[in-house]
Amino acid sequence: MNLEVRHLRLVLAVCEEGSLTAAARRLHLTPSALSHQLRDVESATGQPLFLREGRRMRPTSVGERLRQSAERVLSELDAAEREMRDGEPRLEGSLRVATECNTCYHWLPAALEVFQRRYPGIGIDIVVEATREPIPALLDGRIDVGIVTDPVKGVRIDTQPLFEDELVAVLSSDHPMRKAPYLTAEHLAAGTLITYAAPKEELTIFQDVMKPAGLRPRRWLPMQLTEAMAEMARAGQGIAIMARWAAQPYVKRGGLVVRSVTRRGLPRQWRAAWLRRRARPPYLTEFVRVLARTSNPAVAAFSRSGTLG
Repeated sequence: MNLEVRHLRLVLAVCEEGSLTAAARRLHLTPSALSHQLRDVESATGQPLFLREGRRMRPTSVGERLRQSAERVLSELDAAEREMRDGEPRLEGSLRVATECNTCYHWLPAALEVFQRRYPGIGIDIVVEATREPIPALLDGRIDVGIVTDPVKGVRIDTQPLFEDELVAVLSSDHPMRKAPYLTAEHLAAGTLITYAAPKEELTIFQDVMKPAGLRPRRWLPMQLTEAMAEMARAGQGIAIMARWAAQPYVKRGGLVVRSVTRRGLPRQWRAAWLRRRARPPYLTEFVRVLARTSNPAVAAFSRSGTLG
């Protein structure tokens, strides 16, 4: 097998961009030239590296293994080139990060792994105590990057969109409200509402749905674990509110259905936020760029037993 550096860059670009067209643009090649190179790599490995799913390309197990190797090799090469070119040692420093919700830990580790392969001298500290208040922690200088859903106001803060998700209602497949096309505040007020354990003023379902309607659920059941929430809903003990992507693994097992909340749904826009400064470490910008490219919970590996918030 005679793989070259350009082949590794090709595999990594297609994995990260998700299509030949986007990868070709990133590598400054024509799509036909990139397609030809990909055939060469697959011929060298003797196995297909990607599955075509419409316009998207998803790596096979062999492609994923090669992607991991490509990240390690290219990271070392890039670091060596920078040191030789600049005559400087590798970057050293740290970043303090906090998320607005612990569900981020389902996809955040993958982003951290990509970043730290490229910048091994930069330490990442997860500031757990700032989970419920990343923006105040950012303004106070206790963290460097916050991952949030609420709109960020203020001229001192810059933001970068990461991804969108949707909060949905999860209920048993024999629940009386299962046939409703979507659930309203009235539906939710009629029984038990299951949410993550957090103050009501921090939960979207209360602030954006129940409060404007002047209603509250007959019973509120806050819980720590996504799996516990799903199983309570499966047993007919209430309606659970969680992100659609978080619900899907449990829905696939059967016994549960998902419904949007309100006719318009409850979409959320996740963002990275950091203080606007004239001088900021260059690796902060790179960290945000990596977040924007890798934060996709819909395809991230979903842990069945994490504690969420």
